[in-house]
Amino acid sequence: MGELPVVLGAGAAVLLAAVLAVRLSVRVGLPSLLLYLGIGVLLGESGLGIQFENADLTQALGLAALVMILTEGGLTTRWQAVKPALWPGIALSTVAVVVSVAVTAAALRWLLDFDWRLALLWGAVLASTDAAAVFSVLRSAGIGRRLVGTLELESGINDAPAYIAVVVLATGTTVDWTLPLLVIYELGAGLVIGVVLGWLGAAALRRAALPATGLYPLATVAVCVVAYSSGQLVHASGLLATYVAGVVLGNSRLPHRSDTLSFAEGLGWLAQIGLFVLLGLFASPGRLLDAVIPGLIAGAVVLLVARPVSVLVSLLPFRVPWRERVFLSWAGLRGAVPIVLAMIPLAQGVPGAEQLVDAVFVLVIVLTLVQGTTLSPLARWLGLAKGDEPKEIQVDSAPLDELGAELLQVRIQAGSRMHGVYLSELRLPAGASVSLVVRGGKGFTPQPTSRLQEHDQLLVVATQHVRAATERRLRAVDRAGRLARWKGESGA
Repeated sequence: MGELPVVLGAGAAVLLAAVLAVRLSVRVGLPSLLLYLGIGVLLGESGLGIQFENADLTQALGLAALVMILTEGGLTTRWQAVKPALWPGIALSTVAVVVSVAVTAAALRWLLDFDWRLALLWGAVLASTDAAAVFSVLRSAGIGRRLVGTLELESGINDAPAYIAVVVLATGTTVDWTLPLLVIYELGAGLVIGVVLGWLGAAALRRAALPATGLYPLATVAVCVVAYSSGQLVHASGLLATYVAGVVLGNSRLPHRSDTLSFAEGLGWLAQIGLFVLLGLFASPGRLLDAVIPGLIAGAVVLLVARPVSVLVSLLPFRVPWRERVFLSWAGLRGAVPIVLAMIPLAQGVPGAEQLVDAVFVLVIVLTLVQGTTLSPLARWLGLAKGDEPKEIQVDSAPLDELGAELLQVRIQAGSRMHGVYLSELRLPAGASVSLVVRGGKGFTPQPTSRLQEHDQLLVVATQHVRAATERRLRAVDRAGRLARWKGESGA
């Protein structure tokens, strides 16, 4: 108990330093995960002298953080954005993983003289792109929604097959004809569990009248964690179940949706900060020098050979322009996930696992510097960066149970076609009305002749049976203006 104030104070100081590092990383263009890793290294054996060498605990905490990151990624993934990229995203997260493992293993066996199992283990660890890096970097890069959706789906899903491959290779499981069936079962069962629990969770939250607004985000995140544990207990892919449950929940009509997404985003940042600081604390700078050459060789193989070949092969059935293929080949961001996966063979005592962890640590730093700082310039050079796209209106809802109605809070974003529309031109369905407009911090009761403006906040009251139609109409006008119906925009 005497050490508790010191531990809490040190943890809070590290967290504050990491939060400030986010602002610094944005200003200097340096990926924030490198600063988090640096904080961990400074706290470790070569800095303040904290000794931390527990591979089992690092693996467990790393997987827990990955669950939180996938939860946040799933909840903030818009189905409308990823739907056009569904099949290419699935191909990149499955076929590309297999191709990348095979190409990387063959190259490392030839270049570093590894035996086949160790070479395949390296390939499996390096096959997964990092969800945290993709979600944080690409959503602010001004790239088209379909391309971002493809990479989001890939990074959200491909952790599952990569994790399965690493576990199989690290535990010495016999590789025979039953292995593909096992992988299909784990992925299929994880998908079903995620969809079912996500749907049940959304239905329950819509009907629950919880006594406090803050309970809705907690319950939503808990559903995703239950999806992970349920998947693992039936020997399915808990990681895939987590992400899918998050996608289903995030695209459902959740009460207090904005509060839930804000809470999930903060939880995702906390998981990223804790994970990277932990990994930096675990790293031993004295051993990293010996891992520089293998790490650089493996990084060059992944970046210049395995990733481009896997993208080319997996996207053969789809009509993807060559510019997008080039960008997808360069955008396979690596981050904490390969390091977490490398902890699995280390915890299992696999020969050569310590070198793998150190090499992956070096590789992640190098690839993050190379890829993270060049993605935006590459997108502009390829003509894929679209600048600041207008954002859709934000619609949040809260149930009014005793009235059989819902209160919608609508925020009109900059660039919205709703700007300049008269209130009467909204043509909301019967049973819905705009009760309040807040503009510049001042509220007023709108009239049919009131004209909406950018950055207005509206309070819309709608009965439950027209609630969905009301939101669709608001989104339609946001996208196409007062003549949305004539332009074929339904708001779906």
